[in-house]
Amino acid sequence: MLKNRLTHQADHAHPARPARPAHPANEDREDYADWVAAFHAERRRRDTLGDPAWEQGSRLPAALVRSIQRFEVGEGGDGAQLLAKARRAGIPGYGEAAALFVAEERNHARLLALLLAAAGAGTLDGHWTDTVFVRLRRTLGLRTEVLVLMVAEVVALRYYQALRDGTDDPLTAEVSGRILADEERHVPFHCRRLRADLGRRPLPARRGTTAAWRGLVAGAALVVAYDHGPALRALGVSRTAFFRDVVRSCGPMAAMMDGRLPVPERGVTFAAPGPGGGQLGYS
Repeated sequence: MLKNRLTHQADHAHPARPARPAHPANEDREDYADWVAAFHAERRRRDTLGDPAWEQGSRLPAALVRSIQRFEVGEGGDGAQLLAKARRAGIPGYGEAAALFVAEERNHARLLALLLAAAGAGTLDGHWTDTVFVRLRRTLGLRTEVLVLMVAEVVALRYYQALRDGTDDPLTAEVSGRILADEERHVPFHCRRLRADLGRRPLPARRGTTAAWRGLVAGAALVVAYDHGPALRALGVSRTAFFRDVVRSCGPMAAMMDGRLPVPERGVTFAAPGPGGGQLGYS
């Protein structure tokens, strides 16, 4: 719900096998044709799979309805600011890849809206947390935009995993599982751009940036844990556990951004939280 109003069945993912390490600065010389192809392949797979069976309806308690409504607000939007910055960056293929990423986020909003409709509920026009994150993202350039997006991705990974595994409603589990699978793929996409960008800076500056980013993640996790507490409790996750898991999970991502860990290759999903966790997931 923190993203600007911006299909894979719901299996537990396995920890990603890291790609071969590379110096952060070297990655900036690569283009994003591989990610464009991966996004297009995923869209074809999603089109072949089709939508969930909305006609089966959904049974959602009031706390989950309110929570999903807030996340739907954050998943929608046209991503105009991000796309403009991505095009201005002049990185081969990155503008097109970013547009395909935004299209996936808008599809998440569509799925959540249809899930709410299947439960007899509507959507919201806006929410204060979304407004705050939109303003944060628009303050500076592409680096800030993607860093704030990554805050939202980390929180979303834990939220959709909780929704997938904690609900007894089949339609909700399917929708959240599809969205979670997409979010797992988005992590290495964003980490690759940030790693290349930060790689041009001295090591202390890189580490300082990722330390500040981890602080933002902790703040966002605290807000979501408080704001969505009743829904998390209904899903069997305490506020404390949600906060702890999100904060713990962002360490490997920060290391991928600043060059201490390699970024997984395209097509390798970031490990979803689940039993046993993993090197790049929740443990």
